[in-house]
Amino acid sequence: MTHQAVDSFIRHDWTPEEIIAIYDLPLLDLIARANAVHREFHDVNDVQKASLLSIKTGGCPENCSYCPQSAHHKEVHLDRVDMMKTEEVLSVAARAKAAGADRFCMGAAWRNARDGAEFDSVLDMVRGVRALGMEACVTLGMLNGEQASRLKQAGLTAYNHNLDTGPDYYKSIVTTRNYEDRLDTLKAVRGAGIEMCCGGIVGMGESVADRAGLLQVLASFTPHPESVPINALVPVAGTPLGERERIDPLDFVRMIATTRIVLPASRVRLSAGRSTLNREAQILCMVAGANSIFYGEALLTTPNVTENEDDALFSALSPQSHAEEAMG
Repeated sequence: MTHQAVDSFIRHDWTPEEIIAIYDLPLLDLIARANAVHREFHDVNDVQKASLLSIKTGGCPENCSYCPQSAHHKEVHLDRVDMMKTEEVLSVAARAKAAGADRFCMGAAWRNARDGAEFDSVLDMVRGVRALGMEACVTLGMLNGEQASRLKQAGLTAYNHNLDTGPDYYKSIVTTRNYEDRLDTLKAVRGAGIEMCCGGIVGMGESVADRAGLLQVLASFTPHPESVPINALVPVAGTPLGERERIDPLDFVRMIATTRIVLPASRVRLSAGRSTLNREAQILCMVAGANSIFYGEALLTTPNVTENEDDALFSALSPQSHAEEAMG
């Protein structure tokens, strides 16, 4: 596909009705269409491994209904961890690289990044991760333009700041900030020339229209977010969403496939909730367009697929050789 053809294929004017119509396609037709788009834009055998570490855990002043790190959810049993030392973080990053990860993501449970010693430590962590030869991503809450510029100067590859859900449903999930606050941070990230890592969560009680609303907002960015994490809610006891049933795996596949069609050039990250999917469901998500996973046994504070299970998954995806058997 030529550069001009690629540009014409990427749309920023999707309507919610169009996105819903895609989501509602017969499942096999939806997966086939998504896979065709995926093959136009990506090497289907290229699945990026990213590692995620919580560098400061718990005590967040936001009241996100899904998050065990919120200080509002008093019934959650979570060990708070103060800011990790830079050398500790880089030691974890080095182990992640040795295990096969090529992106290292660091998260701090803050409402917003604040200038000072802790932010300076994050800058040192970013420099150290890049010196290891890895991509560096951070999520630090809301960010202003000057802070984004300092992160860029330190070598930051990407900034994660999820929109969580569509704008109409957002106030049902978070009330301590609004959608515009999220968008302002994303504008600061884009303004600094940092890649945008931005996605959402499904299974929080939202409608398909809300899922379409999220994708419409993501597609309105020029360029589209380079990375789009799609998370399935992991209900945590003590949070307002702690009693919700887990999303049907095939609804998760539908969201992955629809995301791939609407955001064809982005990396679609199969994120939280993957540990509840069997190997075959994960592979179906990859057929539908997911081309990145988080590698390691924890995602900030929720469980992830074990490294041994992921090694078995990638082994199953690798070329097989049974020629000698056929020859007798």
